[in-house]
Amino acid sequence: MAPKTILIVGATGNTGRMVTEILSQNSQTLAHLKEYRLLALTRSTSSAVAQKLAKLPNVTFEEKKWPEIDGDWLRERNVVKAFIASHNLPPHFAEESTFHVAALRAGVKYVVRISTTAANWSSLQPNVFFTFTIPPAVEFVKNFRKAGKQGKLALLLDEKAEVGVVDADDVGRFAAALLSAEDHSIHNKKKYVLNGPDDVTGRGIVDLVEKEIGVKVENVKYRDLDFLEQMAASSPEPHLIQSIKYAPVTGWNGECSVATTSKEVYELAAPQTTAADWFQNALKNHG
Repeated sequence: MAPKTILIVGATGNTGRMVTEILSQNSQTLAHLKEYRLLALTRSTSSAVAQKLAKLPNVTFEEKKWPEIDGDWLRERNVVKAFIASHNLPPHFAEESTFHVAALRAGVKYVVRISTTAANWSSLQPNVFFTFTIPPAVEFVKNFRKAGKQGKLALLLDEKAEVGVVDADDVGRFAAALLSAEDHSIHNKKKYVLNGPDDVTGRGIVDLVEKEIGVKVENVKYRDLDFLEQMAASSPEPHLIQSIKYAPVTGWNGECSVATTSKEVYELAAPQTTAADWFQNALKNHG
């Protein structure tokens, strides 16, 4: 029989990378985790991220399309705990629900992010990721440096409303902390709201850009949703993509600040990455 296994679905994705790294570290130091194998799922084991993570202690990679996972597959691998980072395409609700049913039928004891009442679960609610808010600013700086002139800076955030934008890695750290717990019953059926360490505003992102380029940004559009139109135009089900346009409204109304962060987040894995950190790292990655 396979050893007890923690399955990481989306191990090479935004949050899954950090889940894999932290669980690997914890399996070396926490006695109760040493008996677990970490099974990381990816669409391609030849990717650079997969090859890097595969070198970590106690991590095994397997190529598998997670929507095709069934109860037999989970039982064969003796999956006891699981983390799932679903895609954001229109079918993801149906596909993730199918995964949860398979987990329930296979006797998986604990899943981070699941909504089946008969199973043990914890739901993570990050208000918004940096990947949705700061890349236009990075692209603006990149183009300014290349062409020496400004374009339009279009930002998702409101100019003044404070939002606790979070780094996906910080969400991954918290998920890993939950999965590393010997007794997960205290987290059962809990919803945890996650934010970054500091509130961010649209004006704050403009300030980061102006500090970087040394001049005032001339043309800024806040509450920009034009990217949704582009996504919808290329989607076979545009009406589902269009529904996302309502998601930022709570943030624009000032209801998604750092103050909404669950206290358990600070106790288990406090967020580390600020907007300035993410912005600077993204600029470095752009070369």
